[in-house]
Amino acid sequence: MNPSELKPILTALAIPPAGPLLLAALACVLAQRRKWLGRGIAVLALVGLWLLSCNAVAVWLAQNLLPQVAAIPPATAASYLQERHVQAIVVLGGGVQPSAPEYGAAQPSAQTAARLRYGVWLARRSGLPLAFAGGVGWANSGSSVLSEGDVAKTMVSQELGSNLRWVDDQSRDTVENAQQMQRLLARDGVQRIALVTHAWHMPRAVQAFERAGLQVLPAPTGFTLPQQRELLEWLPSGSGLQSSREILREWLGMQVAGRV
Repeated sequence: MNPSELKPILTALAIPPAGPLLLAALACVLAQRRKWLGRGIAVLALVGLWLLSCNAVAVWLAQNLLPQVAAIPPATAASYLQERHVQAIVVLGGGVQPSAPEYGAAQPSAQTAARLRYGVWLARRSGLPLAFAGGVGWANSGSSVLSEGDVAKTMVSQELGSNLRWVDDQSRDTVENAQQMQRLLARDGVQRIALVTHAWHMPRAVQAFERAGLQVLPAPTGFTLPQQRELLEWLPSGSGLQSSREILREWLGMQVAGRV
């Protein structure tokens, strides 16, 4: 087994919901000998899981744990890219849905579809060529899942009425996305790109692509923002938990990348 295949397992154990649940399990063990300590840790785990499932907490985490990136002004997107001499738009993959019975074929995950939609939107307004980076991630390593690149090509051509000039369908993580895409773009003399990914993923993605030798203009989508009235923002939800997971995973990834 490639050691990198352990990354999604170890990450899943460290972030919610597994992290707080493991803490609660520890509390049960400790409670057999130290009742009050066990109870205290159990309460901490439950309160932590509640809070991390609230969208209000996810918004706070996004604003305080991650560097902030601004959206490209939609009304002036074309001139904004032109003034910064962007040569191509690069969309990062965010996973696939391996089985979609209603389509009879694999489909982009919601994150990949959102990024592709925004990338095509930018490409149409600016006239710039479009690239996509995404293979089979470490979580699906060794499986028969189609690469993100293959699925993206189908969606862009058949559903979004556009085309991808460059496709990396071999990379397994963000660092490899950057390295593979730099090689593809270098053949056509492309060095300045607008990078499309979710806002929470952008800081680490920019770092990886700049290390690979590209000049990067962030083009974020999928911002973590308030979604409902204030009271509901503080009630647990699946979407709130998912947002917290994504942000904490990125924060951990940035800590690891900073030590490499």
